[in-house]
Amino acid sequence: MSGRAVGEPARGPGPPAGESAPVVVGVGASRGVAVSEVVELIEAALAAAGCADRPVRALATVTAKSSEPGLIGAARRLGVPLRAFPATALAAVRVPDPSAATAAAVGTPSVAEAAALLAAGPGAQLIAGKRKSVPRGGPARATCALAGPAVTDNGALTAGREGAPAGSSPAADIVMPSPNPPRRGPDRRTAVIGDKAPEREPTGTKETQ
Repeated sequence: MSGRAVGEPARGPGPPAGESAPVVVGVGASRGVAVSEVVELIEAALAAAGCADRPVRALATVTAKSSEPGLIGAARRLGVPLRAFPATALAAVRVPDPSAATAAAVGTPSVAEAAALLAAGPGAQLIAGKRKSVPRGGPARATCALAGPAVTDNGALTAGREGAPAGSSPAADIVMPSPNPPRRGPDRRTAVIGDKAPEREPTGTKETQ
């Protein structure tokens, strides 16, 4: 399901603000998802939304999934932070595609869409709604959604009228911090600052889409 596009082309020289604004990718995952499945899903979602050339600022998910090696590995491969929000914070975000099954599993009716909106900041808007991975020979184990800042008719970035609350967003647990500017690229490695253990052990949480 796709949300409305962010902004319209601005008049005047230079690219419209919305076309160069960073994108936040919200991700949901089932236990044991492969890094490649997550990365391929994100790349397909960006391409389908016309955002392949826009920088990715972060991946975001629910705290219960923040130890999933497939998500940590995807963030490392893309060279961006992985941010995690409590289920209660995600449940407070209005989304177009809530799921009762996801709510029963992790305590929020949305992971990918809500995490993308919350991590993108106050007034963020969905660029593309929840999309499932399409792995070969097995069930989908990952979902993602894209969000970014709202854009006015003249191309200026501003707070929007839907999505994340206008007030301050709750603090996220930065699971995999990145000292580098967000960008995509194969095999890009990211140092984990102030983290004694490079990766956490999986928590064995319930699966969520």
